Amino acid sequence: EVQLVESGGGLVQPGGSLRLSCVASGFTFSSYAMTWVRQAPGKGLEWVSSITSGGTSSIPDSVKGRFTISRDNAKNTLYLQMNSLKIDDTAVYYCVRGSAVSSPLRGQGTQVTVSS
Repeated sequence: EVQLVESGGGLVQPGGSLRLSCVASGFTFSSYAMTWVRQAPGKGLEWVSSITSGGTSSIPDSVKGRFTISRDNAKNTLYLQMNSLKIDDTAVYYCVRGSAVSSPLRGQGTQVTVSS
């Protein structure tokens, strides 16, 4: 059974940082691209970043220069380092197996709230 468990969310002030983690199990993690998506209140899913099985990352302009995706295949773990957080970054963040934003293979999510 595919399992993805996110952690690391919380309440942070604008300009602060958080590091999200996603521990994967039930599949060969190193063989799959992985993706972070987010969903803000009342909005649809938004792509945040992706990383290939080989470690090549892609990231949209909305978070480029602030967010970094990485992976540790030995630990079956995906990371998202988020710096210079903005109020608009408030959302539930999900990790997804693969590169499709709407894939049902995602975790339960972790809440990130940016507020002063």
